[in-house]
Amino acid sequence: MKIYFWAVGKGHESYVQEGVELFTKRISRYYPVEWRLFAPSKSSREAQMQKEEAVAILDAVGRDDVLVSLDERGQSWTSVELAGFIGHRADLSTRNLVFLIGGAYGLHESILQASTQRWSLSKLVFPHQLVRLILSEQIYRACTILRNEKYHHL
Repeated sequence: MKIYFWAVGKGHESYVQEGVELFTKRISRYYPVEWRLFAPSKSSREAQMQKEEAVAILDAVGRDDVLVSLDERGQSWTSVELAGFIGHRADLSTRNLVFLIGGAYGLHESILQASTQRWSLSKLVFPHQLVRLILSEQIYRACTILRNEKYHHL
C-alpha cells in the first residue's frame, strides 16, 4: 500500500517543512509515501473555488484509490482507531490510500461524496499548514501503533 498526502495550497511553509519532512521520512519505513500539492483556485467566489479545485482532485483520484477527506464534519478517531483503519486498508490490499486536505474554503460536495471516509482531526479549526504537520505525525503514530513500537503511549 502507498500512502499519499494531498493538499490544496502552496508549498509547505518553513515553520512546518522540517516536521513534515521528518514524519514523511519516518512513515516511509512502513509504507511508500508521497506528497502532492494542488494549486488553489484563483476564483474570487467560494463556490467556484471549491468546484475548480474538485475537478483537479477528482481527475487525479484513481478508480481503486481509497480517498480519506479531512472534513470538520467527518468522523473523529483516536490514534488507535486511525491505526486500525490503516491496518484494515492494508489487510484489504488497498493500493493507494489518499489523505486529502482541502483548500481555504474546504472541499466541494463532489469530493466528499467520492470519499471513502471523512475524517475530522478535531472540533478545532487549524491553519492548513499545521494540518499537514498534524496529519503526517498522526499517520506516523498509527504506523508505530500497528508495529507495537514505543512512540505511542497508551
